[in-house]
Amino acid sequence: MDQKDPSARSQRNLGRGTALIALALLGAACASSKSSTSSAGASSTSAAAQTTAAATTAAAGKEYKVAYLSASSANTWLASSLAEMRKVADAKKVKIVEFDAQFDPAKQASQFQDVISTGGYDGVIVVSLAGVASAPDIEAALKAKMKVVVLNQVVGKDFTTPDPQVKGISASIMSPPYQNGKRFGDLTVKACQGVNPCKVAYIYGIKGTPLDEALRSGLNDVVSKNANISVAAEGEGKYLGPDGGIAATKTILQVAPDVNVIVGADQSIQGAAIVLKDEGKKGIKLIGQGGSTPALAGIKDGSWFGGVFGAPGDEGRLAMEAMVQALSGGADVGGVDPLTKAPDNGLITATNVGQFSAQWAG
Repeated sequence: MDQKDPSARSQRNLGRGTALIALALLGAACASSKSSTSSAGASSTSAAAQTTAAATTAAAGKEYKVAYLSASSANTWLASSLAEMRKVADAKKVKIVEFDAQFDPAKQASQFQDVISTGGYDGVIVVSLAGVASAPDIEAALKAKMKVVVLNQVVGKDFTTPDPQVKGISASIMSPPYQNGKRFGDLTVKACQGVNPCKVAYIYGIKGTPLDEALRSGLNDVVSKNANISVAAEGEGKYLGPDGGIAATKTILQVAPDVNVIVGADQSIQGAAIVLKDEGKKGIKLIGQGGSTPALAGIKDGSWFGGVFGAPGDEGRLAMEAMVQALSGGADVGGVDPLTKAPDNGLITATNVGQFSAQWAG
């Protein structure tokens, strides 16, 4: 890619980049709100175990300056991440300067170039809107002696791992889409126990994008090992709130009125729950992804079967701890999936829902 024309490069990736950000952020259409910290997240300290000791020695009297390249300042998921980042930064003499890309990859590329050219930043934490197309800007930042931490999004072609895919990145903090798809699959197998055949409806976020296809691939790899389970219908929710889920569910019920399980992002499943209630459909199990406030409430009251947890607060905390460690000369943290230390690998059901607290409103 041509580093001299970041705007053109990002425009070529506009559709793909916006689609990539949609799933992991989940709340693209929402205004920012305060989010609670997770009791599950408190245990997500695989990276923090190493970072805490180094973080206490950070700065040694020096104030570091870190650029935070956010996908959107108005996003509720990222608002939770930033709140936890600020707690760590304030305690460690780190100044955060936030740049709001407003879900515009070209704008984010321009902001990245500005951060590098000013020479006034010690590090950058980026929620990439352009995926692998962000690699040249990251490499330029590293060449300028800045520390780089990737938050929430894959910067590379491998959607199975949280590990950094650009040499020199200090940390990459996220739950990989393929692994979340496998978590979807594990919950689907639980929901289908004792049901033969078990017909599943799958609601994509944005069908055809690499991120969504990785998520679906993870689910397929799990459920394909169970002869009683088949995907009988599909829909597309667009991650734009319950309306997308409402439309998708109505179509699904026309194609497969005897469906047993519906799987999708939290917003889509909120819409599915509305349709099932309005139409008096009972016995269909709902599985969401995001661990939002509505998801936990639905699992508690039994209207949802389960969900894959989302930990934006943990992600933000771990990202800033990794940055502090890198700035203070500590070892690179590498890839961290916060859900690996959450109860039951982040799988929420009625039996363990009390161990989770929502980190974003949804």
